Amino acid sequence: MADDPKKRGTPDNDLISIKQEHEIRSWCAAFGCSREELLAAVAAVGHSAAKVRDYLNKNKNKK
Repeated sequence: MADDPKKRGTPDNDLISIKQEHEIRSWCAAFGCSREELLAAVAAVGHSAAKVRDYLNKNKNKK
């Protein structure tokens, strides 16, 4: 996601920034998860969007 939603250009869709609320909201919407689930996933596997997606998908099946 882009650091500044008003800037034009190619967003960085490979990494998740948890320092900006608009990115947290965007990633939660993209992954269909809560803020807490996203933050826990980033803490567990890092900022890679692909790794977070895999982590969330694996943990959805455990619920």
